[in-house]
Amino acid sequence: MESKPASSMFAHALDGRVALVTGGDSGIGAASAKALADAGADVAIIYLEDEVGAHETCAAIEASGRRALALRSDVREEAEVNDAFTRIEHIIGKVDILVNSAGINTYGIKVVDLSFAQWSDMLHTDLTGTFLAARRCIRALQESGKKGAIINISSIHADVVRSGSAAYASAKAGVKKFTETLALEVAGDGITVNAIAPGMILTPMNQSAKDHWIVRKVKSEFIPLGRPGTPDEVANVVLFLASPAGDYFTGSTLTIDGGLSKMLALGA
Repeated sequence: MESKPASSMFAHALDGRVALVTGGDSGIGAASAKALADAGADVAIIYLEDEVGAHETCAAIEASGRRALALRSDVREEAEVNDAFTRIEHIIGKVDILVNSAGINTYGIKVVDLSFAQWSDMLHTDLTGTFLAARRCIRALQESGKKGAIINISSIHADVVRSGSAAYASAKAGVKKFTETLALEVAGDGITVNAIAPGMILTPMNQSAKDHWIVRKVKSEFIPLGRPGTPDEVANVVLFLASPAGDYFTGSTLTIDGGLSKMLALGA
């Protein structure tokens, strides 16, 4: 099932806004960047390795008639994050929509076999990267007096754990609680902070399901709606939270998983 961003519903809703999407070179990040541009925002993306994917995202943004900027930056490094924001401000303007989508995933490594390097890399990428980008964005917004929206990509595994994913679940649980705490701190500034918790989405993190129909079919049997989600469907939620329609949401986590996280009693 193909899903397209809800651009018609949100046409011009983000005119005059500037968005930054981390991890905007593929998957949920790329879909979110395109959806925000379709709704009228100028969009910068941060990527680490996939330069080709980053340029493809920028081309799609520009095809919507919006300004695009791709910057290579490591969200784990404070100086690089700060520099990226400064460059974006100089080139296309101050960021008032931030989507923290950069992240990695590991599965199948039990705690007893998990190296410190693997643990550290997961937390630094998925949690510290979210913190660094959100803090830099908020500082600029508070200085200018502008309102804004910060949207963090978490996961259903922040609440529903599985064996072999301690580092990922810990990082995403941290993102959820970071989101809730930050929302309280900046509500008085007119800045909303929310998270999105996807389930099984057909992104590079689920490459085997994208590539092999039998893998997709087997995994889909555990999803009440009977199929995986698409990056565009998650991007629709990003678009909602970034738009005026989402102005009264803050400190919330919106789950988009086809009902997967409700299958806790399966086999009980």
